[in-house]
Amino acid sequence: MQNSIVAPVGVLGFGVEGQSTFNYLVRSGIKDIVVMDKNPVSLPKVPAGVNVKTFSGNNYMDGLKDCVTVVRSAGVYPMSQELFKFQMNGGLMTSQIQLFLEQTKSKKVVGVTGTLGKGSTVSMISHILTKCGVSNEIGGNFGVPALDLLENEPNDRVSILELSSFQLMTLSLSPDVAVVLRVSTEHLDWHKSVEEYRDAKANLVRWQKRSGTCVFLKDAAPTAKIAAESPATTKYAITLADGPNFGDGDAVIDGATLAIDDEKLFLADCKVRGIYQLENMAAATLAVKALGIKVADAFEALKSYETLPFRMEFKGEKNGIEFYNDSYATRPDATIAATASMKRPFALILGGSEKNADFTELSKILVEERPNLKRIALIGATAQRMLESLTQAGLQIPANIFPTLEEAFADSLAIGKGGTVIMSPACASFGLFKNYKVRGQVFDKLVAEV
Repeated sequence: MQNSIVAPVGVLGFGVEGQSTFNYLVRSGIKDIVVMDKNPVSLPKVPAGVNVKTFSGNNYMDGLKDCVTVVRSAGVYPMSQELFKFQMNGGLMTSQIQLFLEQTKSKKVVGVTGTLGKGSTVSMISHILTKCGVSNEIGGNFGVPALDLLENEPNDRVSILELSSFQLMTLSLSPDVAVVLRVSTEHLDWHKSVEEYRDAKANLVRWQKRSGTCVFLKDAAPTAKIAAESPATTKYAITLADGPNFGDGDAVIDGATLAIDDEKLFLADCKVRGIYQLENMAAATLAVKALGIKVADAFEALKSYETLPFRMEFKGEKNGIEFYNDSYATRPDATIAATASMKRPFALILGGSEKNADFTELSKILVEERPNLKRIALIGATAQRMLESLTQAGLQIPANIFPTLEEAFADSLAIGKGGTVIMSPACASFGLFKNYKVRGQVFDKLVAEV
């Protein structure tokens, strides 16, 4: 065990990640474990000789008094008064990602963060590496919890981590290859400010070695600012033909074409839809280039890459109408990106649970920059607020509120032959659905029944 673990060890938060941490501690021979969670704790079978204390309810952090080290689960805010006092009294706080980076035997670790596109980019990196015969595994915020990757870990593997601001917030190590996608604002119900959110993201690059590589989108100012904190000598920049840094990048996106090192990839030759995916493809290609993969081989692999479920997923054409399932779009900027890819007249299903997001920019773009948007169906707790925002922006097309997705879908079919129906809600799904996956599955079922 590394020095960052001294027993008794607390597991703070006992969801999927916390349970993974618990199993890791048991595998590592820790005999005294304290489990803390606001919800009731249900322990797995505990091996003989392992002493476990549990604390739950409103005072679950009382368990800190019995800990020397605590492993914070990502969803637990690290700047609380209780954790501050714990550390002031000599306690050690660490996390899954910190422990993984300290102990991994992987030949290289790739970390990916950003507000949008993390899941797609890590899966693209994995797809390219697999096609090129390189052993790899995805973990972190996507795939399996990071500490699960340490079990029976081969030393010839590349580990690819999707990393959220929650996971990055207290990190003091950075991966070999760091990919910073577009960073806007998110999770301000958890972070105290936009600055705190972006500062957390910067830990992905802040502790890199000079021998590392940083991949970033140069035309997105917050992303470029984060990348500037990387000490890595190799920095690969992605630029856009209509951006301020055109011609000054290692990857250039021009319309539906990606160019890197005299090689070109045309979106028309790929299975994915959505022009915004070229940013993810550029990031994935530059990341694997840092691992020694030829750009031509990466581009060839990307032609066979298929989008993740519920991320601008093309569901086919029925009765002359195309269908796209973008249930994963839980933020306005995701819907802005998705609707930019619409070529035909389209009907848009919007709305969901309330996260107090600002819909001003989304409304303005839908009204002023999406002339092929012909009708909108609104659902969920945000429906009325979104309709008001769209009306203020000068909306002139039919837009109605429906109590269910089924009714919104039925209304959208009025787009008719030659049109497109896209569900890109710009909101989370809670209230009407358990999560975005269930919402996506219901949409798929409705398409199948057309």
